[in-house]
Amino acid sequence: MIHIRQLHKSYYTEALSLHVLKGISLDIEAGEYVSVTGASGSGKSTLLNILGILDTYDAGDYHLNGTLIKNLSERQAAEYRNEMIGFVFQSFNLINFKNALENVALPLYYKKVSRKKRNIIAMEHLDRMGLKEWAHHLPNELSGGQKQRVAIARALISGPKIILADEPTGALDSKTSLEVMDVLTGLNEEGITTIIVTHEQSVSDATNRIIHLKDGMIEYETRKNNGVHDTIQPTYIE
Repeated sequence: MIHIRQLHKSYYTEALSLHVLKGISLDIEAGEYVSVTGASGSGKSTLLNILGILDTYDAGDYHLNGTLIKNLSERQAAEYRNEMIGFVFQSFNLINFKNALENVALPLYYKKVSRKKRNIIAMEHLDRMGLKEWAHHLPNELSGGQKQRVAIARALISGPKIILADEPTGALDSKTSLEVMDVLTGLNEEGITTIIVTHEQSVSDATNRIIHLKDGMIEYETRKNNGVHDTIQPTYIE
């Protein structure tokens, strides 16, 4: 589903250039449950933003579901995101003046779904997250865990093939983190490809594959075998 080869990304200012990704090659198949770890500055979030078509890359190739993602217009990028990808962020990214139902329904507004229909679908997703009774509450009336479940419901409403989660438990306590991870694990078990950027070992341990980044490169990865992660040195046939 995801096929990237020799991916490079740099950021430039007047004073300096920062080479963030340095030739990453990576395959992620449909239905995989993957975490990306590494120290701050290792390139985790940059890689996730490129996978989510929120950022561009300088060199290399990125194929998503067989399509080369390169030099897209804003409209094309938005179409691929809406069709393929659901996002979950550490800061939830909910709209403060809209209630939970409206936040979840928002992606369907951009797909020109009628208000009545999108609210029905949004309520179904909130009910799935155990939040039906909180549908008409504003984000500031919700706990951190409830906000993240609203965000997950919003990510799911368009029927994405991939969930990209950037530090989804970073703003949560340990108990709530486990609850959110149970939700994400359940979605993966339903067949949704799930990719999580995290610095928390308990989160990465829950996934079946861990990609360790260091200084913009894949240092090594581990794959779960009978419940235990075995370290491997990834090789890619060009």
